[in-house]
Amino acid sequence: MSTIPAQTGLPGAAAAQAVGLTKVYGDGDTRVTALNDITVSFERGRFGAIMGPSGSGKSTLMHCLAGLDSVTSGVAMIGPVEINKLDDKALTKLRREAVGFIFQSFNLIPTLSALENITLPMDIAGRKPDETWLDTVIDTVGLRDRLNHKPAELSGGQQQRVACARALASRPSIIFADEPTGNLDSRAGAEVLGLLRYSVREMGQTIVMVTHDPAAAAHADRVVFLSDGVVVDELHNPTSATVLDRMARLESADEAR
Repeated sequence: MSTIPAQTGLPGAAAAQAVGLTKVYGDGDTRVTALNDITVSFERGRFGAIMGPSGSGKSTLMHCLAGLDSVTSGVAMIGPVEINKLDDKALTKLRREAVGFIFQSFNLIPTLSALENITLPMDIAGRKPDETWLDTVIDTVGLRDRLNHKPAELSGGQQQRVACARALASRPSIIFADEPTGNLDSRAGAEVLGLLRYSVREMGQTIVMVTHDPAAAAHADRVVFLSDGVVVDELHNPTSATVLDRMARLESADEAR
């Protein structure tokens, strides 16, 4: 059985990758190929984004890379580990120890305080947080005076910052963010994206984010574009304008087919 990788490796090494990855749902007349022989990698210590028209497979790719969904064929890897070869117990351990998640819906426990939500994954794993690192994360996300507040007492932006802190607190090898600003207004969304960018630049974190928003994608180092379950383009050092242009071209191509 594969072992869980430590958070090691030089910047530029692959933090997550797919090799010949295919994901099929259903059989017969209901068969849908969501991902079709995709090979793509995301570098350690970088901010990657996945974009594409509705139904392009971007969320499916992230879920397969994160071990939240199985693959039909091919390989999904986190660091050196082929996660599609892990049994359920080992996969759960990998996600708990090496992966952080940020979701559009925040996924906070309403009866717990902000601090308790931040440390919850480590509490479940029976691990004590690194107090120095935890303090750094809390101050970075600007929640020092909100730690005893429950989610209902926080704004949407503050709740998502709690979710970001929860993802960062265990120092995972990689963080997967699924539309992390989807439920936020533009100001709160910009604050969260700035925090994610800071975590990459100053903390050496690796982030892979699915988004439909060109302004959000502009915070990334690289954007990978999907269409009909395949990688069709990528863009380095994106801006909102260049992302919007690529997306417009993809959508026009889809409409022409």
